[in-house]
Amino acid sequence: MKAIQLQEPQRFEAIDVPEPKSPGPGEALVRTHRMGICGTDISGYLGKMPFFKYPRIPGHELGVEVLEVGEGVNNVKPGDRCSVEPYMNCGECFACRKGNGNCCEKLDVIGVMIDGGLRERFVIRADKLHSSDSLTFEQLALVETLGIGCHATDRGAPGEGDHVLIIGAGPIGLATLEFTRLTGATITMMDMVPSRLDFCRETYGVPHTIPFTGDGSELEQMLDITHGDRYTLVTDATGNHHSMSNALQYVAHTGTLVYVGITTEPVSFPHPSLHKPEMTIRGSRNALPSDFRRIIQLIEDGTINTDPWITHRTSFNNVIDEFESFTKPATGVIKAIVEVC
Repeated sequence: MKAIQLQEPQRFEAIDVPEPKSPGPGEALVRTHRMGICGTDISGYLGKMPFFKYPRIPGHELGVEVLEVGEGVNNVKPGDRCSVEPYMNCGECFACRKGNGNCCEKLDVIGVMIDGGLRERFVIRADKLHSSDSLTFEQLALVETLGIGCHATDRGAPGEGDHVLIIGAGPIGLATLEFTRLTGATITMMDMVPSRLDFCRETYGVPHTIPFTGDGSELEQMLDITHGDRYTLVTDATGNHHSMSNALQYVAHTGTLVYVGITTEPVSFPHPSLHKPEMTIRGSRNALPSDFRRIIQLIEDGTINTDPWITHRTSFNNVIDEFESFTKPATGVIKAIVEVC
């Protein structure tokens, strides 16, 4: 059976892997139809993802078809189209007992710590499958990345009328934008790439966009937008340690800063910049099962339109040659989809 494996940073290889075994109790055999390429895959390719283990078959944003189910499985059946919740949590640790399997102490994320979906077929826990009768495989492949933004928004808990700044208009920043806009908050997007800010204005009608130049003019614009108050909530979706270290200066007194991007570098700041405004800093990792169910419903009822998201497509046979281009913002990529089967 065909698969594509990332042997080490910047080196993919097409390989043959054994056919999966029949699913056991609580498991399902699935066929991968579509895989979304996300920031985690790109960071893994570039060697900048702290949780990535090599060699690895990537792929955790997946639209799959159920082929066979094991004993005791009743949430899905053969023929179902599903999104995959890729977080294989233990169910027993402190976080899991609190209902936060997204940050399980023993968490294995498929495509990151264990092999993922860039292969024809694989067996997975059936409770990690979320089905839809109407969504396409491409739409289902987008649910996981939207889940990251959904959970990050919940971690920041913006309210109607709050000024919210999202730093980074890549897929995770855009996913955060999708859910922040549903709260009635007033949104500002900041990014270094002008075309991404154009996308935010034209697709989402974002009222305020700020191109990051690093000359200090950004803060002046922010103070003008917020009438001198700065932002109730700042979410940094860049994964850049310089941006993450500097983000505190944009937060209003008693405001909240959420880190949803990941970096391997130290994030540092003077303690008074946290203490003086009595700021809250939160991490946001992965998503919850309820997020997947909510997102599928929002796409089904038209609240979320996924059409603008997919800007690039490639085939299983071409992904090795084309992957590096998806790491470059100059290509205009928002979301690239791999047609696996």
